[in-house]
Amino acid sequence: LMLLRNKKANDLNAGKYIGIGGKKEPDESIRACALREFEEETGAIPLDLTYRGRVHFQQGEYTEQITFYTAHKIQGTLHENPEGTMEWIAQEQVLSLPLWEGDRPILRHMLQTNSPFTWRMIYDNDGHLMQLIEEEVEEE
Repeated sequence: LMLLRNKKANDLNAGKYIGIGGKKEPDESIRACALREFEEETGAIPLDLTYRGRVHFQQGEYTEQITFYTAHKIQGTLHENPEGTMEWIAQEQVLSLPLWEGDRPILRHMLQTNSPFTWRMIYDNDGHLMQLIEEEVEEE
């Protein structure tokens, strides 16, 4: 399930396919955040949420940590998303979608293996991926 960002005005992600997700609330675990965001954005509940890995993004002084999960079973009916159109995409077509440059290696890894990963991705000031560093795998 991917989200084509095509509804929100002045969207940095406009025209790109991204995963379901969002920001963690204070005092919320990362897993609880993933469950909450999935339900808020889709209207459904993932029944088999599986931790896949973590990426530490770095662009100059800006850093962000993103944790990745997958689910193969959901309960409920998908609803409209105000940020874009949700689409079920065949796995063999995912990497041909309009994606952020750094999303390709993440999605490739998640499609090709079940092993967890921890990476550092370093970007230049124009938002181009300069370096991908594999780090010691962090547990969930």
